[in-house]
Amino acid sequence: MFLINLLLLIIPILLAMAFLTLIERKILGYMQFRKGPNVVGPHGMIQPFADAMKLFIKEPLRPLTSSSSLYTIAPMLALTIALTMWIPLPLPYPLINMNMGLLFVLATSSLAVYSILWSGWASNSKYALIGALRAVAQTISYEVTLAIILLSVLLMSGSFTLSTLITTQEYLWLIIPSWPLAMMWFISTLAETNRAPFDLTEGESELVSGFNVEYAAGPFALFFMAEYTNIIMMNALTTTLFLGALYNSYSPETYTMNFIIKTLLLIILFLWVRASYPRFRYDQLMHLLWKNFLPLTLAMCMWYISLPILTSCIPPQV
Repeated sequence: MFLINLLLLIIPILLAMAFLTLIERKILGYMQFRKGPNVVGPHGMIQPFADAMKLFIKEPLRPLTSSSSLYTIAPMLALTIALTMWIPLPLPYPLINMNMGLLFVLATSSLAVYSILWSGWASNSKYALIGALRAVAQTISYEVTLAIILLSVLLMSGSFTLSTLITTQEYLWLIIPSWPLAMMWFISTLAETNRAPFDLTEGESELVSGFNVEYAAGPFALFFMAEYTNIIMMNALTTTLFLGALYNSYSPETYTMNFIIKTLLLIILFLWVRASYPRFRYDQLMHLLWKNFLPLTLAMCMWYISLPILTSCIPPQV
């Protein structure tokens, strides 16, 4: 049964990831006054499957000077980690109900750094290595603010379990009392998933294609799948943290529909940001985090710590 549950979790995620690539190309196309994919199947609906077939039947090339074992393991590790992060997420029931679900997500997302670093180093290419180093520095930096924002949400929720957040937000979304944190969380997730305007790892004008420049065919497709799975996962986590179920969403079906709609709207916002904003310079990327987000998140975290103390000091009204 556990294997069947695992497949019932993984297959819809992979299908959602496949159609996300189509939605992105359609939205970007219409925003730039052109048509997206519209030839393969009705309205281009079969385009993701055609792309997958083309990539996986091509010959996977490997540079002669690369480290063969790490070069092969890195893309598989990237997709495995991207799918593992879904395990504690309440949809409305998690695959494994963990007491420390949020810490598990944070720790697993940190492991994604290794797949990027290994792929850049194992390719034995200077462009791939520079892209990998940029990605690692960017990911590790923005994880600092993500961890502090998570800590603040946990202080409001009172538990490390993700399912508790559904109960916490029965009458009020946490985005309302903590909207500055929610805004910084959303921007940090953009940077964490290496999306525009923070796609410095894939700076085409400087690094050709970043850490995956030497990859082709199936291994490249695995990196591509990992990136889009991470996008859906981060937006699903944002929905759980800040846009949880309201009091009229007790039934699992209603909660699931609300969850899907909110996650889809956040994903469209991701794509809208990509179509609207130019790429940051690397020093601006780091300046935004260390000079702006980090002091703000620390101050907000101290504020949320002090709230229970302040309320306990107020004498009861007669």
